Parts: sequence; C-alpha cells; structure tokens
Amino acid sequence: MTGAEFPCRLTAVMNQLPLLYAVLLVVGLFLIGSEIYLPGGIVGFLGGIALLGAAITGMQAFPPPWNFFSVVLIVVLAGVCIYSWIRFFPRSKIGKQLTLDADGSQFKATDSQPLLHQEGEALSPLRPAGLALLGGQRVDVVAESSWIPVGARIRVIEAAGNRIVVRQIAPPASPVEKS
Repeated sequence: MTGAEFPCRLTAVMNQLPLLYAVLLVVGLFLIGSEIYLPGGIVGFLGGIALLGAAITGMQAFPPPWNFFSVVLIVVLAGVCIYSWIRFFPRSKIGKQLTLDADGSQFKATDSQPLLHQEGEALSPLRPAGLALLGGQRVDVVAESSWIPVGARIRVIEAAGNRIVVRQIAPPASPVEKS
C-alpha cells in the first residue's frame, strides 16, 4: 500500500459516516420505540447504545455547528420516544396486563371475625403458617404454637384483620386401608 492510497480510503470511510449516522439514528429510535410493545429493557438498552453510536458518529461526520445539532436532535428524539412510552404503554394490551387498574387504596382486607371459633382442616403443614379449609374456603392461617400436620382438625382462636390464628384440636385421620 502506497502513501497515496491511505488518504483515499480514509476519505471513502469519512464519506460513509453520514449514512452510518442515519442508520444508527433510525435503528436506535426504532428499538426504543419498540420497547412499548416488547417490555423488559433489553431492546431499549440496545436502542440507547445505537443512539450513543449515532451521537459519536454525528460528531465525526458533520462540521462544527452541525455536529452539536446532531447530538441535540438525538436527545430530543430520544426524549420524545421515552415520553411516548410513558404515555402510551400503560394503555397498550401488554401494558394493561402488566399494570394494576386500581392504585391499591381501594383494596380492603376481608373481615375475618366470622371465622372466629370455626373448625376446619389443615390443607398444608402449618409451620407455623399455611393453608386451611374453613367454612368451605381456603384461608391463610398461622398455627398458635407448634407445627400442625396436613389433615389435622383445627379451630380458629384469634382473628384480627388478615391474621387468623388456629389451634390443633384433633390429629389427622389415619388413612383407610384398602382391601
């Protein structure tokens, strides 16, 4: 390679920088925009990397006042994409599946007082917490003191808010032998 070939190749590469800038800009904005429909952050992160590459390429591809404006353009367009994501994602089909309709201020604990003194059966080992069948409903309960095995008869001895405390009143029934 002669010394005269090197500047020609560098000039050819430099002439391609505006094209690379445009490609990185479009791909970056597309990836950030597609984050609305493909949540998870990876696609948006890749879009951010592409926009960073576009900013660096724009600084090299354009002469001094325009290289600054190319970076400002990228920041503004990225802001528009992020604003659009915040504004429209919660209303999209996927956004509705991933977000709550209510803010939680309307959630109320069920009244556990009617369960007081009811008898039921332990559906899971209570070590000390587990599931029990009380009044035909599966309920989260806490054992009063020790471990209660599956199938043991229990009685509710305390009910306050969503905390239901039970005591074992009979051991589990032994399985019936098959003949």
